[in-house]
Amino acid sequence: MIVNELLNPKSIVVVGGSNDIEKPGGKVLLNLIDGHFLGDIYVVNPKEELVQEMKCFHDCKELPNVELAIIAVAAKYVPEIINVLAHQKGTKAFIVLSAGFSEMGEEGRKLEQQIVSIVESVGGSLIGPNCIGVLTTNYKGVFAGSIPKLDPKGCDFVSGSGATVVFVLEIAIPRGLTFSSIYSVGNSAQIGVEDVLEFWDNTFDETTSSKIKLIYVEQIHNPSKFLKHSRSLINKGCRIAAIKAGTTEAGSRAVSSHTGALAGSDTAVSALFKKAGIVRCFSRVELVYMAGVFAHKKLKGDRIAVITHAGGSGVMLTDTLSRGGLKVPQISGIASEELLSKLYHGSSVSNPIDFLATGTAEQLGIILDYVDNDFDNIDGSAVIFGTTGMFDVSGVYDVLDEKMRTSKKPIFPILPSVVQAAKAVEHFLSLGRINFTDEVTLGKSLSKEYFTKKPALTEELPKVNITLIREVIDNANDGYLDPKNVELILDAVGISRAEEKVVNNANDAVLFAEKFGFPLVMKVVGPIHKTDVGGVVLNVSSENSIKLEFERLMGIKDATSVLVQKMHSGIELFAGAKYEPDFGHIIVCGLGGVFIEVMKDISYGLAPISTNEALLMMKELKSYKLIQGIRGKEGINEKVFADKIVRLSALVKYAPEIIEMDINPFLGKLDIVIAVDSRIKIEKNKQ
Repeated sequence: MIVNELLNPKSIVVVGGSNDIEKPGGKVLLNLIDGHFLGDIYVVNPKEELVQEMKCFHDCKELPNVELAIIAVAAKYVPEIINVLAHQKGTKAFIVLSAGFSEMGEEGRKLEQQIVSIVESVGGSLIGPNCIGVLTTNYKGVFAGSIPKLDPKGCDFVSGSGATVVFVLEIAIPRGLTFSSIYSVGNSAQIGVEDVLEFWDNTFDETTSSKIKLIYVEQIHNPSKFLKHSRSLINKGCRIAAIKAGTTEAGSRAVSSHTGALAGSDTAVSALFKKAGIVRCFSRVELVYMAGVFAHKKLKGDRIAVITHAGGSGVMLTDTLSRGGLKVPQISGIASEELLSKLYHGSSVSNPIDFLATGTAEQLGIILDYVDNDFDNIDGSAVIFGTTGMFDVSGVYDVLDEKMRTSKKPIFPILPSVVQAAKAVEHFLSLGRINFTDEVTLGKSLSKEYFTKKPALTEELPKVNITLIREVIDNANDGYLDPKNVELILDAVGISRAEEKVVNNANDAVLFAEKFGFPLVMKVVGPIHKTDVGGVVLNVSSENSIKLEFERLMGIKDATSVLVQKMHSGIELFAGAKYEPDFGHIIVCGLGGVFIEVMKDISYGLAPISTNEALLMMKELKSYKLIQGIRGKEGINEKVFADKIVRLSALVKYAPEIIEMDINPFLGKLDIVIAVDSRIKIEKNKQ
């Protein structure tokens, strides 16, 4: 819970305030004073009489009532200080800058739990410990980093790492980004990233709240809460970019299915962000550039004009946009010829629009007018304009600012000459503008932002036989389900499957062939990876072949029986599910058979999956054209395959004990998608 005293305090005490501004208590006090906090500021330090020319209290017991405490003393003293403030001075909000808590081990964890209990006993809020503080338009309660320009419509930023906040600001401030609030939540003892998201969501106001949210997080403690509030914010008109660090695994772990090998914690994070509509970033620079993109008008189409007076930069940006899926279409026709006539000889308007190193501010204005009013095949533009230092470009940047204000289409400025044109760039930023200094990073950010989908819509899951599903799961042991139980599960969830039977002698296999006809598929039962041990035989077409192959398969190590199956044809597809702790189940799809092993071309989503999500998962595959059908070869029924994916999503809801599941392959045609080989692994006491 975030109380009003944390956001808009009428009084603040710095416990551990110092005259040494190289110490946290000294620097945070200086920032509060220089930030012209309108309320009362108090200082507690038992060793000083005056701190930064302010009267100093020696003990918290001497203080008048105070709403917010910023604490910068050794960890062992913090519980008693908070106890006095909370119960004697009416303090409801606490920012603990001090380190030495849970990040240091069990003793520190106990101290941390103690201060949380005290704060919660008075219905208060705690930020930290082990953080750099909080920055809002009301007060500057941080001890580290440069202070950005504060604006209620600037970026809201929450981070689990204080140092990362500092380093992000080092990149953001020179590019003109402003901030509305910054929360460095540190150890997140009481308030973490999800809680700040919840606060942003619950207090969002269309007219006054920032619509740009930035997140740096190392551990998502409550993914469902994270999803709920980020999705809600985006549906309200916000745009969110986030870094989730710490997703690789040190060392290796055993996996026994394709899904287990392909899906893990990093995939779960990406699936969560995709479901919410969050743009995932992987570096501080990318996060800042994405915030800059968010601050501009939104692209309504994928066609970009690259406007430059520097050929090389224009080519690099064109390449980057094209690789990212955006288009840099050729510009031609009467309007383009008119434009060309207004530029210097040697210019080009075919796109990129290159108006040479000698291009003028007037020419840039003309180009941008043509792009906005006459080129219907362009949805936005990127302008690259720097200088070799031979002339002042301030006039060019004034024109750029004017056109950005009046243009219907978004314009993204790339002003790379931050040294040669430092004063001109500073002037451009003073107009409230944001500068992208690198065309390649901007191109990647534009592409990623454009292709990030809106939050997935929820829908009711299909009806399945819950009773049968639970009966199978409840009566099974941990590990892989036997083929008969897999059949029951697939039938219960409504996933059509090939006719099959597990047999223990060759004669029963022959009887199966007499009933369903040739050709057959025969598979060994027992070994997990059947193909690797030669345990799968296709096109078995005679009784004699059945008998010979039965004997051979039963001779394979760990074989317990043989599964015989009517052979079907179609495009091989793959779908699976994997349980990821905290996140729930990841649903995966792609081409099946050897394609999943060789190409590893997969798409994924976080359960529950809607029909639209399942269809989008297919379209994200590099091999999607094969699913559609290519060169006269029949494709598959995408809606039917989507239905299977959705039903798989329903299954893991009612059987959360499933930790890994593969259906590989499905065989798909225009009229049917049928499961051919399936395996399900359960674990009833998973963490």
